[in-house]
Amino acid sequence: MRLLISAFLLLYAHFAIAQEASIQGYVRSEGEPIQFAVVSIQHSGAGAVTDAEGFFRVNGLHPGNYELQVALIGFETVTLSLQIREKDQIFSVGINLVEAAVFLDEVVVSGTLKEVSRLASPVPVEVYKASFFKMNPTPSLFESLQHVNGVRPQLNCNVCNTGDIQINGLPGPYTMVLIDGMPIVSGLSTVYGLTGIPQSLIERIEVVKGPASTLYGSEAVGGLINVITKNPENASRVGVDVFGTSWGEVNTDVGIRFNPGKQASSLLGVNYFNYANPIDNNGDNFTDVALQERVSVFNKWRFNTPGNKLFTLAGRYVYENRWGGEMQWTPEFTGTDSVYGETIQTNRWEILSAYELPFADNLLLQVSANGHRQRSAYGTMCYDGDQYIGFGQLTWHTQLWRKHDLLVGLTARYTYYDDNTTATAVNDSAQPVNDPAITWLPGFFLQDEIYLNNQNKLLLGVRYDWNSIHGSILSPRLNYKWNSANKRSTLRFTAGNGFRVANIFTEDHASLNGARELVILEDLAPEKSWNVNLNYVQSFLTANRTYLNLDVTLFYTYFTNQIIPDYETDPNKIIYANLNGFSVSRGISLNTRISFPVGLSINAGFTAMDVFFEENGIRQQPLFTERFNAVYTISYPFSRIGLTVDLTGNLFGPMRLPLLSVTDPRPGMSHWWGNQNIQLTKVFAHGFTLYGGIKNVLNYMPPANSIARAHDPFDKKVQFDANGNVLATAENPYALTFDPTYVFAPNQGIRFFIGVRYTLN
Repeated sequence: MRLLISAFLLLYAHFAIAQEASIQGYVRSEGEPIQFAVVSIQHSGAGAVTDAEGFFRVNGLHPGNYELQVALIGFETVTLSLQIREKDQIFSVGINLVEAAVFLDEVVVSGTLKEVSRLASPVPVEVYKASFFKMNPTPSLFESLQHVNGVRPQLNCNVCNTGDIQINGLPGPYTMVLIDGMPIVSGLSTVYGLTGIPQSLIERIEVVKGPASTLYGSEAVGGLINVITKNPENASRVGVDVFGTSWGEVNTDVGIRFNPGKQASSLLGVNYFNYANPIDNNGDNFTDVALQERVSVFNKWRFNTPGNKLFTLAGRYVYENRWGGEMQWTPEFTGTDSVYGETIQTNRWEILSAYELPFADNLLLQVSANGHRQRSAYGTMCYDGDQYIGFGQLTWHTQLWRKHDLLVGLTARYTYYDDNTTATAVNDSAQPVNDPAITWLPGFFLQDEIYLNNQNKLLLGVRYDWNSIHGSILSPRLNYKWNSANKRSTLRFTAGNGFRVANIFTEDHASLNGARELVILEDLAPEKSWNVNLNYVQSFLTANRTYLNLDVTLFYTYFTNQIIPDYETDPNKIIYANLNGFSVSRGISLNTRISFPVGLSINAGFTAMDVFFEENGIRQQPLFTERFNAVYTISYPFSRIGLTVDLTGNLFGPMRLPLLSVTDPRPGMSHWWGNQNIQLTKVFAHGFTLYGGIKNVLNYMPPANSIARAHDPFDKKVQFDANGNVLATAENPYALTFDPTYVFAPNQGIRFFIGVRYTLN
C-alpha cells in the first residue's frame, strides 16, 4: 500500500510541475475509451496517439490559436478550435467520437462462427470491451460479469466460495464458456475454471443469451460467454496492472508482446492472485472469504503464413490452492473431523489452435485439449477428480448464388472423467470397481444465412450429434433479422433447440460438502429445451450529438427432462432425477446506453423474469433464482485534471433458499440486495494510470447465520431417529444439521482498493 501511495505522489509531482503549454484529454465513443486515435494539431506538426485509456497529451506548444483534429478509421473526424493564452497552460478537452455509420458495429464471431459486423449478425450478440471491466477491477472473470445485464455469478458454497454463472435465471451448468471460440471451460472447470484468465489479454467478451447448441453442442443451453483474447500483432508491447484491497487481496496482471522473428508474434500473459488474510466479520467462526493463491500463465502465438491465412496457437496453465473453514483450521486438519475445512487444489492446462488450411479457401481447422486435476477435501470427504477433453472442428464457409452464405462443420469431442466417488464406479460385484466415464460426441452442422434484401436476412441451421451413451441428438434453429433503411433500427427473432448431458459431480458442489447424502433415483436422460427470443435495438443521435441506444429482448425457454436438484424432500439428502413435468424461463430484458458530448456515459439495464418448474401439478420457483436483477455503470471524465469517476452497481430481487426443516429459523426467501462501487482513475503521461476506490459502498452482507450449525460442522451433537431424521433437542431445538448451501451473496463487506496500470504501446 505504501509503495502504491509513493508511486502516486511521484507521478503527480512529475505531472504538476510541467512548465510548457500542452493540450491533453480523453477520446471516447459511447463511454468506451478509444485507443490508437490520431490527435494532431493542424499546421504545427505536433500530435499524439491515444493510449489504452483513451488519453493523449501534446506538449511543446506556445500561446496562440490551434485547430485540434481527432481521427480514426470508422469514426467521424472531430475538429476543435482552441486558444492557449499562457506558456505553462494545460488545456484539457473531452472528445466523443461517433462511428461513421452512427450505430455500433463491432465485429463479432459468436453468433454465426464467422466474423461479421454486429449489425449484420442475425443472432443478437452483446459485446463488452476490456475497458468496461476496468470500471470495477476484479481478480477473475467470474466476478467481472456481475455488471452484465441478465448475467449473475452465483456462489454455491459459503465455505470455499466456488460458483458458476447464470444467464436469464438458468443455472450455471447451462452456460458455456469459451476462449477464442473453443469450448475449453466445461465439466469440472464449470465450477473451478472461471478464474485465472489473465484480464490483460482480454480483447472483449461476447455474450449470446439463449440456446446455441446448433453451433456449439452440449452445455450451450442457456447461452454462451466467449472470451476473445487479443491479437498478438495489435496488443500493447507491455501492460501491467496491479491492485490491492484493504482486506489484503493482491492481484497482478502482466501482458508482454514480443516478436521472435518476422514470421511470428507472441503475447504472454501472467496472472497472480493472493489472499491470505482470514477474516470473520459475521462471527460464525468461519472464514468470510476463502483464502486463495492462484497463478495463471497464458501464451498466444500468431504465425505469418502464405496468403495471410490464419494460424494461431495458444496455451494456458492454471494452478490454484484455496481453503475456507473454521478460523483455527490449519493444513494438518485436512480430512479429519477435528476442525472443519474445505481445501481445493487445482492444476489445469489448456491448448487451443486455429489453422486455415492452405489448399482451400475458407477451410478452418480448430482443435483444443485440456486436462483438469483436482484434489479436494470437504471436511472428512476427500474428492479426487481428473478430466481430459479433446475437441476438433473443421468448418467450410462459402457463398452460393450470391444470396446464400453457407457454413458446414464437422466436430468431434472426447471426454474422459474419473473420480473417487460412486459416479465412476460399478457395484455389480461384492467390491465396487472404478469405471471412468468416457464419452464420444461426433457431430455435423449446417447453417445457411440467406440474404433476402438490404433489410431482411434469414438464417437456418441444424446440427446432428451422436452421443456414445445417449445416442442421436438433433438441434435445429431459425433466426430472422430486419433492419431499417437507415440501419438505426434492428429486429431479430430467434428460435432454437438446446440439449445438455449432465454430470452431477462436476457441477454441483453441494453434493460434496456439508452433511447431505447424494441420491440419484434413475439413469439421467439428456435435458432438452426450446427457446424463442425477440430482440429490438433502436439507436438515436440527437442534434447536440448525444447518442442513445435501446436494446429490448423478450425471451422464453421451455425445458423437458430438466434435472433440478431437490434439497427439500429430505434435508439430509440431495435428490437427482429427471423432472416429471416441465420448466420455463421467460421474461424481458432492457439495456440502455447513453453517451453525452461532455463525456458522461450511462449504461443501465434490468431483467425481469418468471422462472418456474411444474411437477405433478405443483408449480414452484427454483432455488437460487431471482425474479429481477438490474445493473448500471456511470462514467464521467474530468478532462481538465485527467480524472475519471466510475460508479457501478447491481440489484437483485428475492430468491428462494434451501431450508433444512419446517422449524429452520432462517428466512425461506432472501431480501433485495446489491453492491455499489465507486472508482477514481487518474491518467498520467508516459502510459501510467493510477486508480482506486471503494467496493460495496453500502457494506451489504448476508445474514450471519447463513451456515447452519457452524459451531458443530461434523454433526457430533446432532441426534437422529431410527429412520435417519434429525431430532429436535435442547441443544438443537430447530432440528438442523451443518449445511453451508444457504448462500445467495458474498460475505465480503466494504473494502478499499488501489491500483496502478502501465501501458507501453
